[in-house]
Amino acid sequence: MAAAGSTAKAAGVLHLTQSAVSRALVLAEDKLGVALFERRARGIVPTSAGLRLISGAGAILAQLGELERHAGEAATRPVQVRLVCECYTAYRWLPSALTRLRATLPGLEVALVLESSSDPVAALIAREVDVALLTTSAVRGAVRDQPLFSDEIVFVIAASHPLATRASLTPADLRAYPLITSTKAAPAESRGVFRQIFGRRIPELEFLRLPLTEAILDMARAGMGIAILSEWVASGYLEHGDLVVKRMGTGPVRRPWRIAFRRDAAESAKLLAGALEGSAPRVYPAPAPAARRQRA
Repeated sequence: MAAAGSTAKAAGVLHLTQSAVSRALVLAEDKLGVALFERRARGIVPTSAGLRLISGAGAILAQLGELERHAGEAATRPVQVRLVCECYTAYRWLPSALTRLRATLPGLEVALVLESSSDPVAALIAREVDVALLTTSAVRGAVRDQPLFSDEIVFVIAASHPLATRASLTPADLRAYPLITSTKAAPAESRGVFRQIFGRRIPELEFLRLPLTEAILDMARAGMGIAILSEWVASGYLEHGDLVVKRMGTGPVRRPWRIAFRRDAAESAKLLAGALEGSAPRVYPAPAPAARRQRA
């Protein structure tokens, strides 16, 4: 207003009506109990009190502008989250999923910490990672977890295998042929899978354990047994038609996943969980939630 020289010109600069500017000036003078401008025929000029206010206001307004700028930067600055997966099979699809998520969650940057896969809960406690995807490990200390999703354990055989024409497999089939699995499979995870098939009394089974996924699938392709894999892994090797995927006749064998996090990363974990739920590849369509099936 002081620079404009009149309430009319100040109104134009401020994009307000002249009456609104005049009313704001009156309110300011009433609050301070002193006149800030003298009204003259050619406009208004600051009083001594007005000059003191104007001289000090510049620094305050500059500080306010800087504060607003920093606040805006903080609101748009990406949140960086360090993520580890307990089971290496998730790394088959997770990097691609995270790349797609950047388009929908530009404020969330996720970095994979592969070296902490062997003990993700310890890494969370040591603050080496912020969020972990777990299959078997129990949380402890200040770490919290919640259910995330499940993948299906599928059975891969050669297209020329005697079981290839079967619609599904039986527990007897798994006893009759060698089972080809990874040397990295956790014992607790394996027990959980076979309990779904055989119940509490798991029979003696023949295993061929190999360290590499390609070797597992090559053994299956050669007809040397039944490969047991996550659907995430199997989905990438079916396009040539020399391998086929089977389910158990008793229904899908599912492996539950949980997302674990410290309290300070709870919001990031929530965003990540919601985004990842529908991102994993599926050999078979995921079943509808139980409540939805009951209503159908």
